[in-house]
Amino acid sequence: MRISEFRFTLTLVGLVAAGAASAETFTNQQLIATLGQVSEGAPSIDAALLVEEVAANVGKGSDALPTWSRLAAMPQINVDIEFELNSVAIAPESYRNVGVIADALHDPRLLGHKILIVGHTDSTGDAKDNLKLSAARADAIRDALSTTFAVAPDRLFAVGVGEEMPLNVADPKAAANRRVQLINVGLLK
Repeated sequence: MRISEFRFTLTLVGLVAAGAASAETFTNQQLIATLGQVSEGAPSIDAALLVEEVAANVGKGSDALPTWSRLAAMPQINVDIEFELNSVAIAPESYRNVGVIADALHDPRLLGHKILIVGHTDSTGDAKDNLKLSAARADAIRDALSTTFAVAPDRLFAVGVGEEMPLNVADPKAAANRRVQLINVGLLK
């Protein structure tokens, strides 16, 4: 298999300084500090509602996703995760980053938190196909975290949004739009 030249950006969302839009290397302590700051103030999110909203609005852009707007305004840190070309297989060199994420999610400060994993694509190709690919890649991250890295699966929720929420609105086909996003959506109840 050929490794894709395209990079997916893993966006870690928490309460950190806005404007960190470029990809960077991170440690589990940075991840803990970022995701650990979101707790009781996190918006109440229903993953099933998010999936329904996206499926009903394919190709209509983020304005058609009102539930998502509460999450979109949160500050972000970007980290590279690569997938094999046209595949959900995480590239071997990206497992280090997935492992760092898992280490952070095992930390006592994050153990009681729910994590929403959101897959995004650029606008290359059919919008419905992009939605399926983004969901499958979010599922791949969730599955790797819950199986290989033993993160409790009841803490992880995966959703794909396809091309509906680009980071680079001026260039919908830009690599920055191909990413997976982790959002701390609050404490387990």
